[in-house]
This record gives sequence, structure tokens and C-alpha cells, in this order.
Amino acid sequence: MSAFVKRALDLLGALVALLLLSWLLVPVMVVLALTGEHAVFYRQPRVGRGGREFGILKFATMLKDSPNLGTGSLTVRGDPRVLPFGRFLRRTKINELPQLVNVLVGQMSFVGPRPQMRVDFDVYPASSQAAIARLTPGITGIGSVVFRDEERHLSRPGVDPRAFYAERIAPYKGALEEWYLDRRGLRTDALLLWATAWTVLRPASGLVFRVFPDLPPRPDWLD
Repeated sequence: MSAFVKRALDLLGALVALLLLSWLLVPVMVVLALTGEHAVFYRQPRVGRGGREFGILKFATMLKDSPNLGTGSLTVRGDPRVLPFGRFLRRTKINELPQLVNVLVGQMSFVGPRPQMRVDFDVYPASSQAAIARLTPGITGIGSVVFRDEERHLSRPGVDPRAFYAERIAPYKGALEEWYLDRRGLRTDALLLWATAWTVLRPASGLVFRVFPDLPPRPDWLD
């Protein structure tokens, strides 16, 4: 699939999705404006194509000063920084929907490597960083599907979240993104969108490893 075709599909899809989801987006914005810290959107610097940073948009689900509190860029299960309504938005992934605007302006695609904060991107292996920098980041992607419940792994008893991310999650997630670089295309993207929807409904299904049997071998700790 050429870059032009993918961009055209992203542009059309973002416009249609924003129109069709307006019935959901508007009430969420109203609830956020009236609750928590009264912030509706959260803009955070993430590493995009070419290693350049851009501002990713999300619905505000955490305390405004969250990056400077607790585990910083990483979120663990039961994280006290997450606001009550934010827990629902994060569990359903509704908090990611404002990224349709990022897709609309060309900063993101529907499918691609999930963009990381610089502090997390820098712990990826060099080969993975190079692969990710060649791609437009996505709302979803192979790393997002496999690590649908990343918070669970970071919340294991006796685990240092920052060390576990650097030593276990980043190397495997990086290998997944390198896999995507080699196999990207319309069919792969369509299957990943379908796998994303399925995984939101059934996080523990492991479907993605059956859909893509040639993924990098799953480490034992991921089971």
C-alpha cells in the first residue's frame, strides 16, 4: 500500500469517524468539563515519524501533574493519578478518540507504532528506534494489541515498573514494531483494526497470535 493511499484512507476515515462518533464525543467532553479537574483534553509530547516530537491528543483522564507524580510516564493498575471517570475512558479506550484529530492533520495514522514519550522511546533497542522512526505512529498497532493490558505487567508484585519496562516490555514491543515495518500493508492494517476491536472486548483472548502466527516468539512472562 502506497503512502498516498494510506494517507487518503486515514483522512477519509478520520472525517467519517469524527462525524459518526460526535454523539459520543460531545457528552464525554461535557462530563469532563464538569468533573475532576475540569480539563477536557490532554496534549502530551510523543515521538513521531523521523524521531520528531508532536502533541498527541487524549481525553483528560489523570491529574494534570501526573508526569511529575508516581511512576511518571508509566501507568500501573489502580494508579491513584487516574480520575474516576478517567478509569472508564481508559478501560474502553474512549480516551484515545481525540487522536482522530492527529490523524486528520497527518501526525498519526489509524495503524502504526504506538508513539511513546521520549523517556520511554529512548530505552528501545537502536534497531527498533530506527524502524519506528520510519513509520507514522498509529492510534493502534501490533504493540498496542499485544500489550492491551500493559498496566497488569507493570503492576506485578515486587516489580519496579520503570526497570521492567526497559528490560522486558521495550525490547519485545520494539521487535513487534520491526515486524510491522516488514509486513505493513492494507491487509495487515485491516487485520490489526479488527484485532484491536476484538481485544478491547476480550483482552485475554490472545487472538492476535493466531491471526499473525509469524510474530516474534512470545516471551513466557507475557502469558
